Amino acid sequence: MHDEQRIDLSAWWWMAPLGLTIIGFGLSLTGQAIIAKSKGKSFWHWFGLGTLGLTVLNSGVSIFGDAVKRRTLLALRARQTTTL
Repeated sequence: MHDEQRIDLSAWWWMAPLGLTIIGFGLSLTGQAIIAKSKGKSFWHWFGLGTLGLTVLNSGVSIFGDAVKRRTLLALRARQTTTL
């Protein structure tokens, strides 16, 4: 296995679970903002919480997407070496 493949595999191992965890946390924050709005909390309370939740959610999607990209590139490189 080449160094580039090792780096991609290592990154995938930690980025995929981290991304999924951050996605879940972002969804939880967004849900809390929805609950705060439904309970009549102040605008800035639920707006700030919702904005933070969506920012965290999008960060998690970005990290998980990069992990998927790295795993896909790893599989493509492996396929190229076996077919050559």
